[in-house]
Amino acid sequence: MQIKAETLFIFAFEMGKIYLKNIRVYANHGCMVEEGKIGSDYVVNLMVKTDLSLSSKTDRLEDTVDYVALNSIVKDEMAIRSKLLEQVATRILLRILKEHTTVTFAKVKVAKKNPPIGGNVEEVAINRELARDAIKFD
Repeated sequence: MQIKAETLFIFAFEMGKIYLKNIRVYANHGCMVEEGKIGSDYVVNLMVKTDLSLSSKTDRLEDTVDYVALNSIVKDEMAIRSKLLEQVATRILLRILKEHTTVTFAKVKVAKKNPPIGGNVEEVAINRELARDAIKFD
């Protein structure tokens, strides 16, 4: 009996997470007209999953997902008025996945501090997450 030798290739990825915690933004989201005029304080938390194997070896910014660019996306999208936080969060996630092709998954929490809802509420918040394989880009 002859045994056939086969070569097995294993591709190892050093998946990692990049976090941006408590990004403070002043924005004008909400359904009420006053919210559009006066605005509110918001706190955004972001996590992205990406392969960190190359950047961990090269120590070069261009080999990773730049957290300055991620912060810029959050600030840009928060500056666009929306009635619902769900829409803001979705825009943030889609833009991250579109502009950073190595990101495989992203999660964002958008919280409005001291919302005008007629009660003593510290914040209202939404969480959204999106995997690259769940969407198609044109």
